[in-house]
Amino acid sequence: MIEFRGVTKQFPDGTVAVAGVDIVMPPHKTTVLVGSSGSGKTTLLRMINRMVDPTSGQVLIDGADVATVDPVRLRRGIGYVMQNSGLLPHRKVVDNIATVPLLRGTSKAEARAHALELLDTVGLDRSLADRYPSQLSGGQQQRVGVARGLAVDPNILLMDEPFGAVDPIVRAELQQELLRLQGELGKTVVFVTHDIDEAFLLGDQVVIMQQGGKISQAASPTEILANPADDFVADFVGANRGKRALHLAQVDGRSVVVDADGRPAGILAQ
Repeated sequence: MIEFRGVTKQFPDGTVAVAGVDIVMPPHKTTVLVGSSGSGKTTLLRMINRMVDPTSGQVLIDGADVATVDPVRLRRGIGYVMQNSGLLPHRKVVDNIATVPLLRGTSKAEARAHALELLDTVGLDRSLADRYPSQLSGGQQQRVGVARGLAVDPNILLMDEPFGAVDPIVRAELQQELLRLQGELGKTVVFVTHDIDEAFLLGDQVVIMQQGGKISQAASPTEILANPADDFVADFVGANRGKRALHLAQVDGRSVVVDADGRPAGILAQ
């Protein structure tokens, strides 16, 4: 379990990135932080592995304050997947995946064998193991990034807009792959995005943030749509417009679900 207690982050220039955040991120579930640029979501995520330290307040993992843990040791036990994969361009795929296990003292043979198994896990062919990142597609690079994040079998996996740099078709494939992996592995995932549709698809808990690093609402996608906390949340998720505002229409004696613009969204099951 990850818990934020009264966490604030103010940078030297006076900018407040996170303001008085209190939230619990439950174990073995996916918590998605969503908001526009400047809402503090990435800063909040990076406080979990101490890439950023809070100005005040505490970040706890299973009740232990991360400020008491050596940051290098902490980071080597937490998976981290970033936008554009962050792969080392001069190292082969298999060596990229094996990077952290080798740093932790795993033998080269064992680290390589596990890296090949992780290629299977993320749906990549082992024939890609000896290629360099530049020889892979964007979607393949992101899958390698996920494999590297899983290489030390972490309890926590941090994902900072990992699918933001790929095209919509590949992004949809990667989203489904993450759902499959989470169903199999049950990690505690913290995922950052600016896309509310992605947040609702992936998140067990969705945390909507607004400018100034404040949480507007934290709940399940269903709860947020049914009961937006305020006008900001309702507007952000589009609760009263477009594809969110669904209603029934009768067409040739059948009940058809249509959106706010009258476009068909589906058939009501009998």
